[in-house]
Amino acid sequence: MRLASSLLLLASASALAQNAPAPPQGAASAAAGGADKLQRVEVQGRATDDTARRMSTASKIVISREEIEKFGDSTVGEMLKRLPGVTTGGRPGRGGDVRMRGMGGGYTQILVNGERMGPGFSLDELPPEQVERIEVLRAPTAEYGTRAVAGTINVVLREAYRRRVNELRVGGQLERGLISPGLGWSRNDSFGEGGAYNITLNTMKGKRRDDVISDVNTRSLSSGTSVDQTTRGRSDDDREGLFMNARVQIPLGPGSSLALQPFVVVNRGSNDSSIRQTTTPAPNPAPANFYDQVDTHSSNRMQMLRLMSQLQLRLDAESRVEARASLGSGNSHGSSERQERLAGMATRLQQDRNDNRDRSWNAMAKYSRTVGEGHSGVAGLEAEGQTRSQDRVSLVNGLPRTDLTEFGDSLDAATSRVAVYAQDEWTLDKQWDFYFGARWEGIRTRSTGASYQASNRSGVFTPLVHGRYKLDERGREMIRASITRSYRSPQLQDLIGRPSINTQVPHQANTPDRAGNPDLKPELATGLEIGYEKYLAKGGLLSVNLFTRRISDLMRTQTLLETVSWSPTPRWVARPRNIGKATTSGIELEAKFRADEWWEGALPVSLRSNLSLFTSKVDGIPGPHNQIDAQPKGTLNLGADYRLRSIPLTLGASVNFTPSSVIQQSLLTEVETDRKRVFDAFALWNVDTALSVRLSANNLAPLDYLSGSVITTGDQLISSRSGGPSYTAWQLRVEYKL
Repeated sequence: MRLASSLLLLASASALAQNAPAPPQGAASAAAGGADKLQRVEVQGRATDDTARRMSTASKIVISREEIEKFGDSTVGEMLKRLPGVTTGGRPGRGGDVRMRGMGGGYTQILVNGERMGPGFSLDELPPEQVERIEVLRAPTAEYGTRAVAGTINVVLREAYRRRVNELRVGGQLERGLISPGLGWSRNDSFGEGGAYNITLNTMKGKRRDDVISDVNTRSLSSGTSVDQTTRGRSDDDREGLFMNARVQIPLGPGSSLALQPFVVVNRGSNDSSIRQTTTPAPNPAPANFYDQVDTHSSNRMQMLRLMSQLQLRLDAESRVEARASLGSGNSHGSSERQERLAGMATRLQQDRNDNRDRSWNAMAKYSRTVGEGHSGVAGLEAEGQTRSQDRVSLVNGLPRTDLTEFGDSLDAATSRVAVYAQDEWTLDKQWDFYFGARWEGIRTRSTGASYQASNRSGVFTPLVHGRYKLDERGREMIRASITRSYRSPQLQDLIGRPSINTQVPHQANTPDRAGNPDLKPELATGLEIGYEKYLAKGGLLSVNLFTRRISDLMRTQTLLETVSWSPTPRWVARPRNIGKATTSGIELEAKFRADEWWEGALPVSLRSNLSLFTSKVDGIPGPHNQIDAQPKGTLNLGADYRLRSIPLTLGASVNFTPSSVIQQSLLTEVETDRKRVFDAFALWNVDTALSVRLSANNLAPLDYLSGSVITTGDQLISSRSGGPSYTAWQLRVEYKL
């Protein structure tokens, strides 16, 4: 094993340490004999960082509160990019949509306290102070749900402990000369006989300024003539946010409790942009609605309230019941004004306003029981519903638009889901653990507008098997394996047929209209995982994990020329479609340890590294670049941190790298994404037991970040590239324990 460990170290490099605490809420008692179980073990107090990972039969990573705070990231999205196999969209240093195994567009299941959040919520905006821990499951389980082809990220909000905590955080971020201040407060205390509560509040005001760069070349394949369209400009973004979550834990007897947890998010923002567009050669005569300058102002606001409750009852020494319910409400308003100009003269003014009202509910009940020697069974029932009402007003030069009259200005949509599941965790002996589970989910979606009605219904059965073999009795070296079925369901917006019109001139394949597809079917994926883990004496870890997924009914947004009701001539329309089958596979390497554990006389520097390599193939699309949408070839993280012995100062740094990628999206379209390289560093000065000061830098040595496409349509070859530079963000934060 020494040789295997050394090979892993060389392949994965060395980097920053990572920790993880207790198993998920509602875990059941361990089976007789004290054997550890998949997410069903009760741990008194706080488990060590490795314990929660070792206990799980399925491959799992837990990120503790200590690790979340380490780099002083301003959002959870920025922190997640350092995890094995996790990538984020958007420019370097800006976070973005979170993807496991490079798979975007809904392949990763995002949960908060085990529940899906409503529209408008984004991990990229959630302050880390709101989070107790983050659980990453590489393979689906019956209890957490199987809408997780790439995996599951479950964010657990702050919990209530009887230990008294009263913390205040004040700080600010500086980027391109713009200051973004922030304030955070957390209070934890006890009351009565065994009760506890937590209140965590964050407020922030952010400013960003981005340069806008876009180049489009349209060439005729027959004549060789071409037209260049160059866009340059600037975008200024202001945003304000308020985040609050509280938890009240009320004891109801030995092993029983009631928890209430409200979660509030309020966001408000505005954006102003001004761009100039140069077309060479200039069209003569200019087509209708042609412009060379665009000034845009937009504003938005969003409020989300969610009340979550959890009841745990211990019936006897072997059995317990858990029930969970939540109600959610969200409202959002957005407005925009787009003024187009030609030679300095105002030509076309477009004004849009959208008002959305979202309502949701969720209910769950499960029964857990230890059955005989080494068995722990769980059965559960879940149901949830979500409704959306949308009102839209769109004006052109002060008059209502006529091209979308048939779709009306109002839309109502709803989705409902019901699921039943059962699982059995079985400890065969001191070395073998197994998990057998099955889950059925049914989903129904419907939407209605002025002149149309669409509905979609689907049901999915997903069996699951996980196994673990301990190579030693202490469980410090083990092999895991999983065979699972999972799925990816269409998003509500993907099913709604009402189009969004692109007013860019000229209208061509790189500037399509967008519409949903009510006939979409869910993707199904059969997966295989196998992994090896070795836990080192001083808290280190070496691991190798291999995975593969075979996907059917793959959903992909494709752009085609369609005859449409909103235009007298055919229009290019991008809409999601089921296009066939695909396969994705990969290997994930991870190494974390202290330097003095491997090299005698070395400083006790905590090191961590992870290297993930991905490959995929979409059937029916010619190679060599026929990968799954947005999936890079891999991602690499390296880092280290060290607490000085002479003074109370901790220093740390990390680098995240994702190579550029080229994706053959369809027979007509090839998409290219730039590389991302992000250097982060921090210094933490513990002035005394109550006061600490943290200085951090995000995205040192910033790179430009551009994405582009090449589209071939008949006689046209359209090449485009857009994006802009990224920037370094400096953050200073003072933390004080009151």
